[in-house]
Amino acid sequence: MKILLISNSARGHAIAEAFSRSPQKPEIIAACTGRDPGMMKLAKELHVVDINGLSKIVELAKATKPDFAFIAPDDPIGAGLADRLESIGVPCVAPQKNLARIESSKSFARNLMNKYGIDGSPAFRVFSFSSMDAKRQLDLDIRHYLEYELKGQYVVKYDALKGGKGVKLSGEHLSTIHMGAKYAMECIDQCGTVVIEEKLTGVEFSLLSFVSGLKTVDMPAIQDYKRAYIDDEGPNTGGMGTYSDANHLLPFLNADDLKAASNYNAKIAEALMKECGEPYKGILYGGFIATKNGVKIIEYNARFGDPEALNVLPLLETDLVAICQSIIAGTLSQELVKFSPKATVCKYITPKSYPEDKKEKGQRVLVPERIPDDVRLYYGDVSMNDTGWMILGTSRSIGVVGIGDTIGDAEKLAQEVCERFSGPVRFREDIATIESIQQRVDLMQKLRGR
Repeated sequence: MKILLISNSARGHAIAEAFSRSPQKPEIIAACTGRDPGMMKLAKELHVVDINGLSKIVELAKATKPDFAFIAPDDPIGAGLADRLESIGVPCVAPQKNLARIESSKSFARNLMNKYGIDGSPAFRVFSFSSMDAKRQLDLDIRHYLEYELKGQYVVKYDALKGGKGVKLSGEHLSTIHMGAKYAMECIDQCGTVVIEEKLTGVEFSLLSFVSGLKTVDMPAIQDYKRAYIDDEGPNTGGMGTYSDANHLLPFLNADDLKAASNYNAKIAEALMKECGEPYKGILYGGFIATKNGVKIIEYNARFGDPEALNVLPLLETDLVAICQSIIAGTLSQELVKFSPKATVCKYITPKSYPEDKKEKGQRVLVPERIPDDVRLYYGDVSMNDTGWMILGTSRSIGVVGIGDTIGDAEKLAQEVCERFSGPVRFREDIATIESIQQRVDLMQKLRGR
């Protein structure tokens, strides 16, 4: 059994670790952007490649003849790597390009929901250039929508992949109608289209599902901390950390919230099948927000999240290889997927100047020598040099995951290990603390009138 794993982050390390626990004992052929320390230990072969150079990966697949490929990052999925690999007989756990538009095009996703009666969207409009639209008039239309229809409460979304950093919110990133309209026009200039949505009030969470055609099997619910600094200050990042609870719910959610999110994932899989005429095969990541009017859909991604993969995969008790085989074969079932009743907390070690600057690139980070059994380290944008040193890149470096009976136990474990790193690095100390979670619980109680 050979698996070709395409990776560029700690998410790939977590996937490889889960594969390595399989009783099928697969050989992992890793295609990575660098000398990932985690992959170096787990993979039979590690190939440093440009993962967006699809032809190189196709040639690697021809040479290594894997039983299947698992494509972890969004860019090669959105560019159609699954189509290319399947054309040479390599089945993939990742959707084809047409289906991957659920992530790569915000306008496609919203229009799909409208077309198939999936009622989780906020108010939204799609703006783009056409032969009849003068740029000046388009700008005026956008300003009118922001000010008079959305009342200054808006979200502007770049209509293409942008590494989780293409979304800007009023009151947080954009403080005026003018700034919102300017960013919207910048989006149109760059990719031709922009999606502008009503800004919702509530608490965000994620629910990921394994998907094979019309069959969806959910993973534990997770909450992500996107902002760079303590107290949710600073710019958005790919995610500074995450947590999940032992009951696979979250403290601020109820069972109906989780059921609504699960139903949305199933409806999206069905809508994609109807719209594209092909089954979605891979991971579907639903980004949601719990509001006073129920659960609403923020966005969809066509792959494991990072850090979310770092929370769920260590808890997976069943065989990830068998799950992938069932996704490809169309035989996915709930019985194949079981997660431990444990809580997890992930805190990301990052360069000190991340995400604004890249001052620490090339410097050394010292990893604690003794790691408790109930803590996992997942290596992201770090590499190992010839002397065995861990060298920083420019993005998130190492995900530290504590696993415990409660969120508090898991948070304490992750915090203690994070404090023992040395070098020009930092982490968010407030991720999954009692105070941080209570703020979210209080907000939801207030919104629900309790």
